[in-house]
Amino acid sequence: MTDQAADHAVTVEGAEAPGRFVLVCEHASNHFPAQWGDLGLDEAARAAHIAWDPGALGLARGLATRLQAVLVRGTASRLIYDLNRPPHASGAMPERSEIHDIPGNRALPMAERRARTEALYLPFHAALDAQIARRLAQGIAPVLVTVHSFTPVFHGVPRAVELGLIHDTDPRYATALAAEARAQTGLNVQLNAPYSAADGVTHTLARHATPIGLPHVMLELRNDLIATPTAQEAMAAQLTTLLHAALPRIEETP
Repeated sequence: MTDQAADHAVTVEGAEAPGRFVLVCEHASNHFPAQWGDLGLDEAARAAHIAWDPGALGLARGLATRLQAVLVRGTASRLIYDLNRPPHASGAMPERSEIHDIPGNRALPMAERRARTEALYLPFHAALDAQIARRLAQGIAPVLVTVHSFTPVFHGVPRAVELGLIHDTDPRYATALAAEARAQTGLNVQLNAPYSAADGVTHTLARHATPIGLPHVMLELRNDLIATPTAQEAMAAQLTTLLHAALPRIEETP
């Protein structure tokens, strides 16, 4: 899915949704806005996982509907700016991703890094801040959930994990969710896999959840499990049950 109309940094869907979950999909789109061009990549590379998280947006929207949740999503390819990375990180505007060189990111001038940061990163995180603050002001205790997908094979090595649950410094919600998922599904569920905070993938959680103690988790679904709208809807239904079931486990903990 290419978000052809989106030349802005962020879209907020369901801003007035009454639920306490705040959903985030940083890598929702493989759109390459005209001002940055195609970064020297061919069509196949622009459609590949390096440019976005296939299936993640459909899953996030399915979750938002069921959870009555707001969804904050990115609208440009993560190769232009990876919204889950801080501006000083090399991965924010990577020169290489997996086996692909990214010519349009090679030796970027500082002025261009700043321009992309101001155009994409700052508005996205300001919008997410606003959604969390709005709920806090209304007496709603937000739960921050970021939605991602990963490839079944990485550098030639198959991945057995099907659902990865990743956390920043507070493991409680991810751990509770893993327990529910193992009890209620047949999925191969792993904590902090195929990535973890040590890989620099929890920036959104670290920026928006950790400082104010919000329950949080990063969902990583193997993308062959959410490759179609039907599969995305089925997974959203399953995960909705788990996300709700895990909350009492942490809220009853002293």
